Amino acid sequence: MAYILIFITAIFVNNIVLSQFLGICPFLGVSKKVETAMGMGAAVAFVLTFATVVTYLIQKFVLEPFALQYMQTIAFILVIAALVQMVEIVLKKVSPALYQALGVFLPLITTNCCILGVAILVAQGTYDAAGLEPTLLSGVWFALCTSLGFALALIVFAGIREHLSTMAIPKGMQGMAIALVIAGLLAMAFMGFSGVNNGLAAIWK
Repeated sequence: MAYILIFITAIFVNNIVLSQFLGICPFLGVSKKVETAMGMGAAVAFVLTFATVVTYLIQKFVLEPFALQYMQTIAFILVIAALVQMVEIVLKKVSPALYQALGVFLPLITTNCCILGVAILVAQGTYDAAGLEPTLLSGVWFALCTSLGFALALIVFAGIREHLSTMAIPKGMQGMAIALVIAGLLAMAFMGFSGVNNGLAAIWK
């Protein structure tokens, strides 16, 4: 049940984009088409999950034993950058069209605060583990669920923006203005899931 609570919390209640406002740059920049949004969501899911594993091991077996915690941010960014480079190489070979569509936002995953933020939360054990002891397993599950929440928000947002492109929108609200309004409405909609999470937590206890 604890893992179910982490799943619901990370995806719906505390969505990394709509509740914690991390990863806003790709959320707004790569949400004009659903296909591009799906590609970005998959890339972020891969990088976030594997980066969490590697950074957790680095934190526990390198930084903490040698009292190098002050190197955490630099070390984590280097790990994320290496994983992003791997994703770029694979996408360039497998799907050149998606690689071109993602454009500058693919390298920007390196400094995506969503990935770095989750990696730091898991490494320090300060994420919501739903009563579980913060371990590598629960941390990876939290990271995977968080990446799914990011992908869900991105794809839903892209679908709405695609639909809006066929509608007559007042000139003053076109472009980023209407996108920010829709993002705000989505954030309010996702807040409704907090009741479901609280109900499940009460039943579990």
